Amino acid sequence: MKERAPKKFSFAKVFCSIFGHKLRVSKNVTDHVHEYKCEKCGMEMTDTANGFLARLTPKFKETNDYIAKIHQRRKRKHYANAS
Repeated sequence: MKERAPKKFSFAKVFCSIFGHKLRVSKNVTDHVHEYKCEKCGMEMTDTANGFLARLTPKFKETNDYIAKIHQRRKRKHYANAS
């Protein structure tokens, strides 16, 4: 079994656990789905299907990339038909 390295102490994480995260939009996936990043501790979050925030895991990141690709394709198709 692999041993994990001990987590380093961070004042930013303690600050966020007491006062809450200061989230800013880091990426617009679609008009309604965004990825956020905390300015203090760097934790990343994303919108879920039911409207809540969840930690941005590799699986969520892959899903958001796929949704963004579909969204861009649909936007291009819509504007092409409008003219």
